[in-house]
Amino acid sequence: MSVGHSISRRAALIGSGALFAWTQLPRLARAEGRDPRMLVIVLRGALDGLGAVAPVGDPDWIGLRGERALVLDGKTPALPLDSFFALNPAMPNLHRLYRAQQATLVHATATPYRERSHFDGQDVLESGLVKPGGADSGWLNRALLALETEGRVNPVGSRAFGVGAVTPLIVRGKAPVMSWVPQKLLPASDDTAARLLDLYQHTDPKLAVALEGRMKLASLGTSAVEDTMADANPLVVPPGTRLRAYFAEAAGTAARYLAKAEGPRVGALGFVGWDTHINEGAAAGQLYNLLSALDGAIAAVETNMGEAWRETVVTVITEFGRTARINGTLGTDHGTGTVALLAGGALKGGRVIADWPGLKTEQLYEGRDLKPTTDLRAVLKGLLRDHLRVEERELAGSIFPDSAGVAPIAGLVG
Repeated sequence: MSVGHSISRRAALIGSGALFAWTQLPRLARAEGRDPRMLVIVLRGALDGLGAVAPVGDPDWIGLRGERALVLDGKTPALPLDSFFALNPAMPNLHRLYRAQQATLVHATATPYRERSHFDGQDVLESGLVKPGGADSGWLNRALLALETEGRVNPVGSRAFGVGAVTPLIVRGKAPVMSWVPQKLLPASDDTAARLLDLYQHTDPKLAVALEGRMKLASLGTSAVEDTMADANPLVVPPGTRLRAYFAEAAGTAARYLAKAEGPRVGALGFVGWDTHINEGAAAGQLYNLLSALDGAIAAVETNMGEAWRETVVTVITEFGRTARINGTLGTDHGTGTVALLAGGALKGGRVIADWPGLKTEQLYEGRDLKPTTDLRAVLKGLLRDHLRVEERELAGSIFPDSAGVAPIAGLVG
């Protein structure tokens, strides 16, 4: 294990999102009279795509998840998208954008990765390669290098706006970056904290002892004490309001930079906490709160982009999905197929893109996961080609190597 990768694991478990963006302008897009922006949001921990966008028209859906299946006539009704799919009720803003044709959902999608390690899955997601461990740069950075640009938006500005603790793989590379990190890191969930403690017990025993002490201290606090400690202790689980405020702050700040005439045009943001092994709660609970916070983050981007929203695409992706069935602790385990969420005024939205594989046991991947039928690289290629005007030969070469057989999805943007 390299030192850099070890730090990345710690950052992925403890840390929050950080904005990394480039102050370069796509020359071809500008020649067309456009000034496109693109923000990539990575959900670290694996999103339950079936909990986010439910296949309410599939005859096997309710049998698969029983009383925990999102339905249109439930206690907390899902939000209808079309005759087959419905959106989690925690996301009314995304639903509004969908109805305004400013959101597109791509279901049963995944990267080429078919195992279930978070870190390897994130490596493939962010590197753009077919296997983990083979890259020291990310596809988003390489895409910027491939663009013919007019140079920097602010040619007299410094190369780096700020420095985060760790640069995510998706933005590592030769293209110049600027970065911003929120003042407060997002607190980890109990499950994430336990996994982090286990990691440190094997790799850093002294830190493990200190970490365990902080966890025990936090567990003794009353709600008032927890509110006070949350500022200093990254292991206190926040209430939903704190989670939503955090997501909105990070996303809103990213949007303010992207909206400036002299600001960056492409950025990446990461949110941790999506590893919902226990008490997932799609209609009320952990996943519901996370999706509500994500919905608020998308709203914050729209608000803070102002007029630039009409030329913006927000792309929400994750390393893989989760099991089709609920486990014994009322959560979901690491899976395969999931959903990608697209929002923005530049989209030709109002649709769910899916080659639906079905939910019968024999239709599931390895009898347990939603089977992926759309390569996530096809989605990303389509956006990079048609929105930022990255050339297709670069997409199949340096940006997503060994992907010549994966055609970009056309018509995602207007």
